[in-house]
Amino acid sequence: MSAPEPSPDVDPTPVPAAQDVDVGARLSRRQQLEHHVRTCPTDLEAYLELARIYRAEDRPLEARRVLGQARQVFPDDERALWDFEEATLARSLQQLRDVSDLAERLRTPEADHELERARSDWARRRIEVCRARLTRDSARVHLRIALGEALIDAGEYDAAIAEVSPLLKLDEYSCQAQLLRARCLLALGNDAAALPALRAAALRRGVVPPPKTRLAALRLLCDAAQRLGLPLTLERYRQQLDQAEQALASPNP
Repeated sequence: MSAPEPSPDVDPTPVPAAQDVDVGARLSRRQQLEHHVRTCPTDLEAYLELARIYRAEDRPLEARRVLGQARQVFPDDERALWDFEEATLARSLQQLRDVSDLAERLRTPEADHELERARSDWARRRIEVCRARLTRDSARVHLRIALGEALIDAGEYDAAIAEVSPLLKLDEYSCQAQLLRARCLLALGNDAAALPALRAAALRRGVVPPPKTRLAALRLLCDAAQRLGLPLTLERYRQQLDQAEQALASPNP
């Protein structure tokens, strides 16, 4: 029941602390900044630095609180909004990981129910953030990949297909978009329609897919070919899968 990894450009992982920063010094700085923003609530840089310290301490809820205060004073500042969104995502992911660990230990219906709620919240937060960022800047087309993954996690397969469809004509993102589209079709029970999308994700000539995308698509191709009773096709896909696995496992020359 391991928790999922964050999607590209939606990175709620804790901000790493500098190696040369003493924990005591960071605590002292955090206390100084907490006092400073109370006495000088118009210092945006102080809010941002304080939030970064909380993120470095893996305390996204506190970071979100501080950034919420900053947004009240600076409602139009993009940095404050962006960091607030990151803290919101980090908190949701933190909750998912905590609940996932708990469910793994307890293995009770109640814990499983809480895990599903945490998974749903993680998907919803990603959907909200991706859509908000695309609304602010439609040129961030790569966010449609992250949005499509979140919609799949939320079970909104038709919406996911609609979101990634504009990327099918862009070579840079077409393979990932085809894979997401195929995953939706498979979830909807349409294996036959998923096959061409999976082939486009893994085997399209002239476009080299990311290695992990190719590997995932080939695995799904093998599964679909087996379900559809296509032994010769299955054998060909298995050969391609073996090659892809070996290439991914091999160290770079």
